[in-house]
Amino acid sequence: MKSVSPKQLFIGFTKIGLSGFGGVLPWARRTVVEQNKWLTAHEFNAILGICQIVPGPNIMNLAVCIGSRFAGVKGAIAAVAGLMLGPISLVLVLAALYDRYGYLTAVQGVLRGISAVGVGLIAATGFKMMRDGFHYPLMFIVVAVTFVAATVFHLALGWVVLIALPLGLWLAWGKVKQP
Repeated sequence: MKSVSPKQLFIGFTKIGLSGFGGVLPWARRTVVEQNKWLTAHEFNAILGICQIVPGPNIMNLAVCIGSRFAGVKGAIAAVAGLMLGPISLVLVLAALYDRYGYLTAVQGVLRGISAVGVGLIAATGFKMMRDGFHYPLMFIVVAVTFVAATVFHLALGWVVLIALPLGLWLAWGKVKQP
């Protein structure tokens, strides 16, 4: 396993926290997998899958898991601190500016544009993660079941998980058994 210090985790997660606004998962994947190569795409997807079923914000769970994997409790604290300190400071400054200038049409237009960029980044990350899934195409059945349950039947997250989880576990078990 690669060695990553708490300082490296703090700096890496600070960059992640400051890179995205309202959705840093695309930046987390890019930093952790593509730039720093701390994890492979497969390892990242597996850890993210666990983090998504644990209560709390996915990115925070991811910071704790990755930090603790490489540097124990100190690493988890460093990753979470790096993820939070910059954005909290930035939000406080932006809140003060919005309080003062939020009524301006230009400011409202900028905020709409930023939200569109966030949606695009999250979609791009989803497609990158899905590309990794081509190694075991049967998992796309889980994606399809999840999509249909959430969008066609408008089921709540708990029901979607209860429906898709057994199928996903069964397919993953079959993948593990393959030579």
